[in-house]
This record gives sequence, C-alpha cells and structure tokens, in this order.
Amino acid sequence: MGNFSQLVYLVPLFPLIGFLINGLLWKRMPKTMGGIIGSVAIFLSFCISLGIFFEVKSPSFQGPVIVHLFDFIQSGKLYIPFSFQVDALSALFLLIITGVGFLIHVYSTSYMHDDEGMVKYFAYLNLFVFSMLLLVLGANYLIMFIGWEGVGLCSYLLIGFWFKNRDYTNAAKKAFVMNRIGDLGFLVGMLLILFSFGTLSFQEFFGQLHSQQAMVSSSTYNWIALCLFIGATGKSAQIPLYTWLPDAMAGPTPVSALIHAATMVTAGIYMIARSGALYSLAPMILHVVGIIGLATAILAATIAIKQNDIKKVLAYSTVSQLGFMFLALGVGAYTTAVFHVMTHAFFKALLFLGSGSVIHAMGGEQDIRKMGGLGKKMRITQITFLIGCLAISGMPGFSGFFSKDEILANVFAHDPIMYVLGILAAMMTAFYMFRLYFLTFSGSFRGTHDQEHHLHESPSAMTIPLIVLAILSTVGGYVGLPEVMSEHNAIAAYLSPVVTNFGEHHLAPGTEWALMGISTAVAVLMILVAWSMNRKPNFAENTGLAKVLENKWYVDEIYDAIVVRPMEGLSNLLDKFAERRGIDGIVNGVGKVVRWGGDRLRLLQSGQVGFYIFIMVMGIVMLFTISFFWVK
Repeated sequence: MGNFSQLVYLVPLFPLIGFLINGLLWKRMPKTMGGIIGSVAIFLSFCISLGIFFEVKSPSFQGPVIVHLFDFIQSGKLYIPFSFQVDALSALFLLIITGVGFLIHVYSTSYMHDDEGMVKYFAYLNLFVFSMLLLVLGANYLIMFIGWEGVGLCSYLLIGFWFKNRDYTNAAKKAFVMNRIGDLGFLVGMLLILFSFGTLSFQEFFGQLHSQQAMVSSSTYNWIALCLFIGATGKSAQIPLYTWLPDAMAGPTPVSALIHAATMVTAGIYMIARSGALYSLAPMILHVVGIIGLATAILAATIAIKQNDIKKVLAYSTVSQLGFMFLALGVGAYTTAVFHVMTHAFFKALLFLGSGSVIHAMGGEQDIRKMGGLGKKMRITQITFLIGCLAISGMPGFSGFFSKDEILANVFAHDPIMYVLGILAAMMTAFYMFRLYFLTFSGSFRGTHDQEHHLHESPSAMTIPLIVLAILSTVGGYVGLPEVMSEHNAIAAYLSPVVTNFGEHHLAPGTEWALMGISTAVAVLMILVAWSMNRKPNFAENTGLAKVLENKWYVDEIYDAIVVRPMEGLSNLLDKFAERRGIDGIVNGVGKVVRWGGDRLRLLQSGQVGFYIFIMVMGIVMLFTISFFWVK
C-alpha cells in the first residue's frame, strides 16, 4: 500500500498555509504574488489528492484508513479524536474540491487582477477550500461540523467581498443566517447521535447501527435522520431554505463557481451519502428527502425560465440540480447522487466561469437582454459555454446525460409519478439553459456602442480553465456508464466499499433504452423551442404567471411578511417595553433610589456640634427605654 493516505493531513494544510501567508500580508504583498501563492497551495493539495485517489483505487487498499492527528475532546467516557478518514467517498470529493478549486484559482488570477483586495480575496478562497477539505475528511461528525461552519463563514466573507455595496452585505447576511437555521438541525442531530450511541465517529456509529437496532427505537433513527437532513437543506439550498443561494451571486463570479457549483452546496449531499447506513434505517425520512428534492428541482426550474440576470439563471439552475441530487438520495440511489455531484461540478463551474468571461467582456453587465451576438467576438467562451449547456441539458455523449439519466432511471423504478415530474424539471432545464445561450451568443448585439467596441475574448488565464472544464464536462460521464452500455460502472464499483444504493432496482434493457430516448427527445424538443422563441427576442413586460415567475413566486416577499417583519415588530416592542422601560427602568431606578437616600442621609452630617450632642443624647435615651421595657 502506498503512503499517500498517511500524508492526508497535508491536503488541508497547504490551503491553510496559503490563507495565513496571504491573510497576514495582504496589505504589503503584490497582487500577482498573492494569486500565485493561493493557486500553488491548491495545486499541491490536488497532487496529494491524486495520489490518495489512486491508492484507494488499487486492489491492495484495505480501507477505510483512519489518520489520527491528536486527541481533541476527552471527558469521562466521551472521546472525540481529531482524525481524518481516507476512503473512496472522501478521496473522490478531495479530487473534485482541489481539482475544480485549482482551475477556479487560476481563473481568478486574471478575473480579479484589477481589484485592490485581490490578495485578501485569495486568502478567503484558500480558507474556504481548507474548511471544505476538513468537512469531507473528518472521521467523525464533529470534525465535519467544524468544516461545515468554516464554509458558512467563508461564504459570508466571499459573498460580501465588495462590502461597500449595501445589497451585497445584505446577501451575505442572508446566506449566513439561513445557513445557521440548517446548522442548528445538524447540531441537534449530532447531540442525538451522541446521546443515543455514545460516539460521533462514523465507524463506531455505523457499526452500532446494525447491532443495536433492537435497543434504539426506529423513531430515534427518524429524528436523527430528519435533523441531519435539516442541516443539509440549509447548506444545499433546498425548500424552504433555498432563497439565500440566488442572492449569493452578489460575490465575484469565480466565488459563485467555487461555492455554489462545485463544493459548498454539495456538502449536504456528501453528509447524507456518508450517513447512508442511517438513512436506510429511516425510509420515511428518505421519502421526505426525495419529495423535497423533487419539489425544489421543479420550483427552481420554473423561476429560472423568466430570469434575465445571467448569474441568476445559473443560480436557480444550481438549486434545481441540487434538487435532482436529493431526489436521487430520496430513492436510495446514493452513488448516483455522488456521480451527479461530480458531473455537476464540471459543467456548472464551466457555466459560471463562462458567464464571468461574458461579464468581463461586457464591462460588468449581467443583463442578458443587453447582450446578443457575443459568439462572433468570443469564440472560446461560446464553444465552452455551449458544451456546458449540452451537458446540463442531458444531451447524449456529455457528462450530464449519464448522471441525470441514472437518476431518472432509479426514480422510474421507485415511483413512475415522481419520474414524470423529474422529466418535467429536466425539460425546463434544457429550455432555460438554451434560452440563456441563444440570448447571449446568437443574434445581433443589443448593448451600447461603447460595450460593443470593447468586446473581446478573455485572457488565457481565464480561457484555459474553461477549456479544461469543457473537456471534463464532455468525458466526465463515461466513468458511470449505464448497465445497458457496460457491465462495469466504474464510479459505482469505486464507491461500493463505502456507499451502496439502498433498495437496488434493476430495469429491463428495453425499458432503460426507452427512458434514455424519452429524456433525450424532450431535451432536444425544448432546445428547438428555446431557439424558435429567441430568434427574434421579445422583451415586453411580463404579465400573469410570467410575472410571478420573474418575481420568483414572491417567496422572498412571503418570508419577509411572515418572518422578517413580525420579528422586527417583536424586536421593536421588546426594545421599547422590556429593554428600555423594564431592564433600563430597573437599573436606573436602583440608581435613583440610592441617590435619593444619599441626599436624605447627607442632611444628618450638618457639621453642627450641638446637633451631634442632641442626637447622641436621644440615642442614649432610646437605649435606656429599650432596656427598661424589653429586658425582663
């Protein structure tokens, strides 16, 4: 066995060192140097992750390997070590995080070059990758939770990076607060595991799940699974905690690509896939996961149809794709969900970085109504963006086809009604992505003459990552070929020691071909519809349902009315009565009483000797009187 798994601590250590160097010296360090340090740190992590991946893949690997770093918490019977777990699932996520992360760092060196806070930006980016690596490497729920909170903090810092803009800081606060709601669920779930099983270690907990099944009631499994799912809902932007993610587009575009495509939002899927043994014992909660995922996929897809901000369309498509991943988890297809996480990381990072290239060329403009015809001037961006659109739409031969098709096949075997709704969401995906593509790259230019004059292809530091991601978006799906094409599904075989599907379904080859045919046909149909509708775009004001979709079903307004305003009203009420009149009144009242008493007592200290003698005589008379009547 190779020794890469013993070097696993270096994987998060390099980004941490990069963060410390850039973070401490950001005011004095040259911008280019900051970008190089940040990128090299991630590249070194990627190299070790690659070694770990191949070591885990080798037949001689006896996993999982637990790498103990130090004792973290030790109190009575409670023992929680700070240790990392190296197995197929963590190795795959390491590769996705560091690989896509490195490409985004390289892209950022050019995209952020004119920003005065560039070095600080790279410090935040490195800290984010460090936190995400902690999350997927932790050998127990507590280390996972530390990483979980770390990515929440970094998303706040990166979304509100341009903090002088009030809207951006509000978006950052919204992301932070909504994530805290989910995190509370995760925390309660962790405490329930600790209380019921006396451990937070994955190996001990999953080992006890089977042996202790009779001793712990099934309702306990359901409660733990539900609490962990609430945590996943916040981080992975599912109903009802999804509204933070579209607003998170306020941050720089590479941040959107890193946080909201490849890594942070997939943390919830990672946690549920990692806890597959628990969810398989809580089928009721698994069903809830599937329904919430399906509802999210459809809701977000309907909203994306009528958005005009290039990044908002991609943001809602992310929410929709995460819904697909939860749908896969809900029907017990854990490996399929992880497969879609991987392919989605490729094509969504590609689409976000492509949109960044467009915004860069347009001088900061994000409204697709003011674009058009960009393909003539930005050939590489156009071709790579088209590949991303084909992949996310599930066109045969591209990565998204294999993972999305596998999800839909599992859903069909589980429940045909859910399958029909899933196909509906997939249809909308193809439509809104190609609406975005045609409005941006084809037709004639609709912006200002000044913008048209400045249109140009992005520099190579931005186009090379696009090309690499385009290649991955094309070939990335071939590791998970369906049964009808190949007996050997490489990704399922690789993950099998750690993650296995619950309630395995096998479809007849004819059925599987038919399902592929249906999903391809509807995708092609929707691409043609998008093309015909946007050849001569009409940007008249929306009415009826279209206006509702443009305003995102008014969910933000509903939350504002139901949660934000009542909370503000209650806060004002408590401020006025409980705080000012109650607490302040008591504190000030005590002060006034002491002062009033002091003023009265001061009159006794008049300085006149005669008055003092009089008081003394009166005291003696009182003492005599008391002793005469009292003491018998």
